Amino acid sequence: MTLDADGWVPQAQQLPSPNCDAYPELGAAPATPLLVLHNISLPPYQYGGDGVPQLFSNTLDPDEHPYYASIASLRVSCHFFIRRDGSLLQFVPTSRRAWHAGASHWRGRERCNDFSLGIELEGCDFEAFSHAQYRTLSALAALLQRNCGVVAITGHEHIAPGRKTDPGPYFDWARLSAGIGRALPEN
Repeated sequence: MTLDADGWVPQAQQLPSPNCDAYPELGAAPATPLLVLHNISLPPYQYGGDGVPQLFSNTLDPDEHPYYASIASLRVSCHFFIRRDGSLLQFVPTSRRAWHAGASHWRGRERCNDFSLGIELEGCDFEAFSHAQYRTLSALAALLQRNCGVVAITGHEHIAPGRKTDPGPYFDWARLSAGIGRALPEN
């Protein structure tokens, strides 16, 4: 897996999202020391459809599913999305700020979007993630550590406690640690 000069992973399917902007430091991409893991499935608890890419591209049809009416107006994104089969989609280059963390804080810093990259895993809080997802996540996390200055990996639940619960209790932090070949700092 590689990262090009513009912040795109050529091995990922690229689906540019409008829901991003410049990192706050003079418009340049600062080191992004934090990698935030999330989970998502659209419709809820259903996998493999186009709901997530549609949400991140502002094309989600509120009439397609009852749940969509409550989220179709959201303007959110992430940098990467890893499907259950391990396939990788990229919505925002690493050189731009994705809108994934919302109100958040980490080690005394507010607004985690300003210094993080976001990865969504296709899943939910109530079941394990797939072997293929851990394989892709490990390779991607290692790449982002080498090329983007990532020094810590945490969950959305850790930076927005009480508001978010993902990636959830079934996410195997020890497995990710083994996959990237190093211990993960405490959340």
